[in-house]
Amino acid sequence: MKVLFVLAMLLVFRVIAHIPIPGVDITALRKFFSSNQLLGLFNVFSGGGLDNFSVVMLGVGPYITSSIIFQLLTMIIPSLEQLSKEGEQGQERINQWQWLLTVPLAMLQSFATISLLRQQNGSILPSISHFELITAIIAITAGTLFLMWIGELISEKKIGNGISLIIFAGIVARIPSEVQQTLSTFDSTKIFTYILVLGVFLVTIAGIVFITEAQRNIPVSYARRIRGNRVFGGVDTHLPLRVNQAGVIPIIFAVSLVVFPPLIAQFFQHSHIGWLATVAVHTITLFQNPVFYAGLYFVLVVAFTYFYTSVVFHPQQIAENLQKQGGFVPGIRPGQNTAEYLGYVSNRIMLAGALFLGIIAVLPNIMQSATGIKTLIIGGTSLLIVVSVVIETVKQIDAQLVMRDYEGF
Repeated sequence: MKVLFVLAMLLVFRVIAHIPIPGVDITALRKFFSSNQLLGLFNVFSGGGLDNFSVVMLGVGPYITSSIIFQLLTMIIPSLEQLSKEGEQGQERINQWQWLLTVPLAMLQSFATISLLRQQNGSILPSISHFELITAIIAITAGTLFLMWIGELISEKKIGNGISLIIFAGIVARIPSEVQQTLSTFDSTKIFTYILVLGVFLVTIAGIVFITEAQRNIPVSYARRIRGNRVFGGVDTHLPLRVNQAGVIPIIFAVSLVVFPPLIAQFFQHSHIGWLATVAVHTITLFQNPVFYAGLYFVLVVAFTYFYTSVVFHPQQIAENLQKQGGFVPGIRPGQNTAEYLGYVSNRIMLAGALFLGIIAVLPNIMQSATGIKTLIIGGTSLLIVVSVVIETVKQIDAQLVMRDYEGF
């Protein structure tokens, strides 16, 4: 029943994604997105709702932005950092604030998107009154909140993360149209090139699974303790450190930053202030340079991998917990020395995960430059999200099946 509920919620999401805001030329809108790679990235995270200009056109983007802001604030504000360490209750308070911040972010982002489309020679939004503008902003904001609610309902079923599954459903729903577009532009003289692209596609999937599942096992031993006639401890186990502890979060962070400057610049490229229009045009031109764009994207993904891992992985806290439980790493003194050792090992294996995420992020640019094929069925970022969500969902379903078996006994 849980699986059927999740599928029903995803079906509701896909139905809503095809309900457009009135007054938009959908054909001109899709043509505009196909010629703009940066907005195409936003369309991926909106689940394809952006090129339909639907009521859920922003997807869960504002909520992701809100999460990024609070994670940064947690690093800066001591009271927030202390609240995040108060367990489930503290995290629930932070989640409530993230929901509240999502509302103004969704309103601001919907207004910015509509204003951007109105500047495109009037072909996408020919005319829209102030009342229609306010109505559209309210509808789009409500659509974002509705998706967040659906995501929470899915997460409560313990079958995958709701927000991730919504993004996953949007990406998968676009595959048939992408296949059709690829077949319509198929060139029989490039058959070997298509075979090469397919081979890279399969190798990339295998690499994503390998890196996602890869981990370094740190041996941990527990001292033997005797209480009365009973013996506790005296066992050897391990502490798993994943190569990619950050998941797809660094790519989401990087997308948010790499899209922001040219998106803002598009508002000012027709400005009456000469120097401002010049700076805006140069910014757009610079980010349309594939070498600069791919290089900046790669650097940001690697940097955010280190940053986010430092947020979620705390060697000092792990070392303290091990010491309290009577555990120790063989050959390493408990306490500060253990924390330094865990941090050293984490930084070494993190390099492989960071470089891998960076390569996956710029893979579409590399493939298009090397093969000349402008249409790829699914990009590297989308592929990473799809594979990661599938692995996480399968694991949670397996856990649910094990729990049901235990309850049966």
